[in-house]
Amino acid sequence: MEPRISIITVATDDLARATRFYEGMGLTRHPGITEGVAFFQMGGAILGLFPRESAEEDSGVSFAKAPSAVYLAYNTRSDAEVDQVLAMAEKAGGKIVKPAGRAFWGGWYGYFADADGHVWEVAHNPAFPIAEDGSISLPG
Repeated sequence: MEPRISIITVATDDLARATRFYEGMGLTRHPGITEGVAFFQMGGAILGLFPRESAEEDSGVSFAKAPSAVYLAYNTRSDAEVDQVLAMAEKAGGKIVKPAGRAFWGGWYGYFADADGHVWEVAHNPAFPIAEDGSISLPG
């Protein structure tokens, strides 16, 4: 696993309110991906806002029981790397909370919780290019 974070995801009870807040902080919402989510480019990483109910359904984790309503994402360069990172997390003492599988958006992804229960999504999304330096960008 390379030392980077691709997407910081915040599960929110009110997507519109949270979007307004981050826009009020000077961030610009990505105009091309807006259905049930808000993405903001943040340097070499992305901030994603998702409704709490959607985040819980997608990850299989109840954030009311987790340490936080925020989970981290690590994007990979291939489907196989998703499987490798999940296996590495489990070997290191983490727990697979959602095994890798095909996503509705076409990519390959799964979730693990670290030793303290913090949730990470591991995903290969060919539409989100990863630069040589590990930075990630929203599609143009």
